[in-house]
Amino acid sequence: MSSSSAPAADYAGVPLPEVQIITNRLLSAETTEVVLNALDKIQNVRQINMTGESLPKTINSGPGKGLPNNHSERRVINVGGHEVELRYLVGGFYIELDVEDEETLDKRVEEIKEACNATIEHGYTLTVGRFSKYKPTLHDYRSE
Repeated sequence: MSSSSAPAADYAGVPLPEVQIITNRLLSAETTEVVLNALDKIQNVRQINMTGESLPKTINSGPGKGLPNNHSERRVINVGGHEVELRYLVGGFYIELDVEDEETLDKRVEEIKEACNATIEHGYTLTVGRFSKYKPTLHDYRSE
């Protein structure tokens, strides 16, 4: 069985490097906005994915199930001139870099560290590698 569409992040069979940033504390909406705007200025950033504690629109369980979740941190933030609905208390960023050599990768990682040092107050852990899948797996074929 073969797939006719190529995976979005697969370039000539080579996965792009990612930078994983895990914060020591969950970030507020204001801090998330500041961090994203600092990262937005860095060249060769292909995409940024965020992860954290979900802030659903409605309460999922308990006596208030089905009622609107009026959490103060669930709101729209402005990143690079675009409005983004923040649905998480962010605790991690996955930054995919479109770089062709180690020298450029090292420069971008240093710029990311500088941006994080300036914006993330309570510390973070930064790792370079590949953390997101970049080609279809058996599960992708089974779900078609």
